[in-house]
Amino acid sequence: MCRDIAKRLKFLAGILSSCMVFLLHSVTALAQQASPAPGDEAYARSIVEKADQVRFPSEGFQVDIVINSSQADKQAESRRYRVLSKGNENTVVMVTEPASERGQIILMKGRDLWVFMPEVSQPVRISLAQRLTGQVANGDLARANFAGDYNPKILREEVINGDNYLVMELAAVDRSVTYQKVVYWVNQKSAWPLKAEFYSLSNRLLKKCSYENFQTLAGKMRPTRLVMEDALRGNEKSTLEYSEMRLRDLPDKIFTKDYLKKLE
Repeated sequence: MCRDIAKRLKFLAGILSSCMVFLLHSVTALAQQASPAPGDEAYARSIVEKADQVRFPSEGFQVDIVINSSQADKQAESRRYRVLSKGNENTVVMVTEPASERGQIILMKGRDLWVFMPEVSQPVRISLAQRLTGQVANGDLARANFAGDYNPKILREEVINGDNYLVMELAAVDRSVTYQKVVYWVNQKSAWPLKAEFYSLSNRLLKKCSYENFQTLAGKMRPTRLVMEDALRGNEKSTLEYSEMRLRDLPDKIFTKDYLKKLE
């Protein structure tokens, strides 16, 4: 009888060993298929880069932007701009309306910004974080290079309206960028941005942004409306409407201080 029991135990041990091997392979396969764990910086950066390319072309392009701003007890403002951009480091922003400010031009080279005003002989240095109009900072129009300006990490995943989104924290590479921290929701499959929260150096929530009304611009589906809302005063917001985007072969000389007067 002892011999029979020993045989049965050996048989059961074999089955248990096979089950353990199967479970190990299954767990390994599931781990390989699973979404990246929080802190996967390389994966997070690739998603941010793709979202940058959704928002704007990597080639030279031109786009018209209307900004409508509203706040309590004040008349709503509407301003129009034409933006010329080449890559992530060269941008010109021209005021087209109101007529009283036509001729004002912002030049971005890397993270350096200058504004040219017809009544001033030399361009004046300004910052990316400085307010342009309403809830819109200079950097919101002149520089949209999240991948180059921030170090991203994945905080978590969220399911919103049936779609999987990565929620990422973008930490500024230095103090020269527009915001010191951004929390960014991006569709994991399409890399379409959904919304963002912008924070100050003291970690105070400054404003919220939603990316809306995706349409084909310059051959690709992009958000054509951005709504930026003051985080403390919800009745103060600016809506940016993008239109007439087209690819352009822009020469480097356009993006120089000496050339600004010729762009009036």
